[in-house]
Amino acid sequence: MRIKDEEFNEQSYQERSRETNFCKICLGILQFLYYDDTGTLLKKYSADDFAVVISELVNQQYQQIDGFSLEVSLPSAVTENDQAVWLYMKNKYHHELWFQQKAECQFSSTKDILKLLVINPLQRLLGVKSSQSSFRVRLTYSHSDALTRDDVQEGNGGNKRRKAGMLSCLTGDLKTTGESVTPHVEASDSHIGDRDGLTKVCSKESQDLSCSSLLAQLDKVSKPCCLTIHCCRGSIYIGGRYLKYSRNVSQTRWVIDDERKGEASVEEKVVGAILPIIQGDNYKFHAAGREDIDVRMLGTGRPFLVEIQNARQVPSEALIKDIERKINSLESQYVHVKNLRAVGSQVWDLMREGEAEKQKQYAALVWLSRPVSDEDFETISSLKELKVAQKTPIRVLHRRSPLEREKIIHWMKMERISGSSQYLLLHLCTQAGTYIKEFVHGDFGRTQPSVGSILGCRTEILQLDVTDVKMDCF
Repeated sequence: MRIKDEEFNEQSYQERSRETNFCKICLGILQFLYYDDTGTLLKKYSADDFAVVISELVNQQYQQIDGFSLEVSLPSAVTENDQAVWLYMKNKYHHELWFQQKAECQFSSTKDILKLLVINPLQRLLGVKSSQSSFRVRLTYSHSDALTRDDVQEGNGGNKRRKAGMLSCLTGDLKTTGESVTPHVEASDSHIGDRDGLTKVCSKESQDLSCSSLLAQLDKVSKPCCLTIHCCRGSIYIGGRYLKYSRNVSQTRWVIDDERKGEASVEEKVVGAILPIIQGDNYKFHAAGREDIDVRMLGTGRPFLVEIQNARQVPSEALIKDIERKINSLESQYVHVKNLRAVGSQVWDLMREGEAEKQKQYAALVWLSRPVSDEDFETISSLKELKVAQKTPIRVLHRRSPLEREKIIHWMKMERISGSSQYLLLHLCTQAGTYIKEFVHGDFGRTQPSVGSILGCRTEILQLDVTDVKMDCF
């Protein structure tokens, strides 16, 4: 028991020593001293050792990457410390030749230096280059003790916190960016110039007071930063066309008042095969329009796109073919896909742009209140580019705005059904967004003209299939 206590005391002593012997300007960041997610204090003795920690996390979670972008988030106090130290040096040494030569270069912040130290060893360990990649490695440093300069003036003569705080005296209106300051050295000890060439008078007494305030604040910092390493890949897109063979399958999961509608959905069947293999955190399912749950999607199929967020695996062409075969061999056989492949995000824009202009073809089983005549065939087939005014259908009025839309019926043709005089198969090609069911029966006069008004009889649609969605993608 005594040995364990001695080991514990030794470990505690070493940890306390590391906490004490850290840089309070960078809060241990450039010493690679930090607390991890479990609250354990860790010390890496070189940038190479620190890069190993990052690369092991990347290799553990992601099977392959083609590049990476390193992002760093620091407490605001670190940035302010950087600026305060630089401005102190500028005030003290700006008349020195060696400092004037250095001042011509851009100021390097803690963030800049950390990236410079880590990127090269990380490139070697990961075997890829640092670039503007969709794969991001983010280092987030946080600190509970490090007060921002908003707190510096608090308690000093009852003054309110001031945004500029201690730095306001040193800098005047010096303009800074989030990561760097571009200094401009003036000849006078009592002036500091900003990048616009303006100068602000700063007395030596004020400078000494500010430096004392900085030291007082640094004395309050008792421990290094906490570090969280997070990796994330940009969205991957897999697109193709789907076919739906059931009249009881919706496009997306449909729940009303906690009650499931339909026995399945296209979204669940497709994404259920893709997501476990690609191993993404989340997904979005996009399609070029949608059909009602009781409408089949046949023919060439409907274009769709699955957006997979933070995928752990980049799908190869062979892997995507395996996914396509898996979907098409499902026991239910409700949904099939074709032309499945990895695509860029621009395909989603093409799908959206084409939605308003695309043409769609349908086949509808229609009942007439009287026998079909030869004149009906001639009447229907003679109509080309027919303009139709459609008010929002009654069946969707509870969820759609009450508007009137003009749509175009490009062409129609009728097909007899043998053994029946009052049933026919209507083939038609329309502008996207046309309500086909309402065009057939008229929706109590809310669609004008309709097949019923054209033929001069009552008409009802019994079944509807989408047979083609004319779009260039997939």
